[in-house]
Amino acid sequence: MTKFTCHLKKYRQLAGMTQEELAEKVNVRRETIVRLEAGRYNPSLKLAIDIARAVKAPIEEIFVFD
Repeated sequence: MTKFTCHLKKYRQLAGMTQEELAEKVNVRRETIVRLEAGRYNPSLKLAIDIARAVKAPIEEIFVFD
């Protein structure tokens, strides 16, 4: 699995969303958001794009792949 740094928590909070709200908006479970924020889950391209659109931030700033 490719290593990456996830800045999702920062952008989610800037968007004023809870983990649950973001999860509902991108159609995943809250646990998926928790794992993403902890850097323990490598998102699919579709999920990464959906998240970037939901929090209105550039995908390459949210997910930084090594």
